[in-house]
Amino acid sequence: MRPMDQLLAFPQPAKSLKLAAPAPRPKRPKNPFRYLTGPQVETLIAVAKKTSRHGLRDSTMILVAYRHGLRVSELVDLTWDRIDFNQAELFVERLKGSRSTMQPIEGDELRQLRRLRRKYPSARFVFVSERGGPLDPASFQYLLKRCGKAAGFPFQAHPHMLRHGCGHHLVNAGVNTRTIQDYLGHVDLRHTERYTELDARRFRGLWKKRK
Repeated sequence: MRPMDQLLAFPQPAKSLKLAAPAPRPKRPKNPFRYLTGPQVETLIAVAKKTSRHGLRDSTMILVAYRHGLRVSELVDLTWDRIDFNQAELFVERLKGSRSTMQPIEGDELRQLRRLRRKYPSARFVFVSERGGPLDPASFQYLLKRCGKAAGFPFQAHPHMLRHGCGHHLVNAGVNTRTIQDYLGHVDLRHTERYTELDARRFRGLWKKRK
């Protein structure tokens, strides 16, 4: 028998089988966004008033951003001609293709804006730097970070948390989704519907005993 025939006559060792890698564990779903609650916003406002050299300006910035769900770019671009003190209304000019709206200004917010206007009577922008120009987004980001740290928050506060906090508050206040969509300027309703995921009220009563 030829050497090659002898080799073929014996069973060949089975090829080693590679074990399939274990399937990765599914990741825990993350909260679609982080937000600040009403009490947390009040704490930030109080800290800004107490610790900032520009307490009135900084605390008003936080309040306006939260009440109107402003992006940081919309906040720093805000000018006095968009505020109607007689009608207590604010024209919110949305960016990123969002819908602009006219929104009411509540009494406490209106009083702070009046005080700020008296302090900077010749300014074009509502929130100005020491040089009289508009604040840049980084300055407001740093403000929130500093105030959040001083308040003892276990996370780093950032401007978009105020916008998300506004949406969360409106959902929990029972405002319908369409109104929230218009208030926040969402073009796509799906962006608004994400806030309902954080509304626990829709599950209330599920465990009540039925008669």
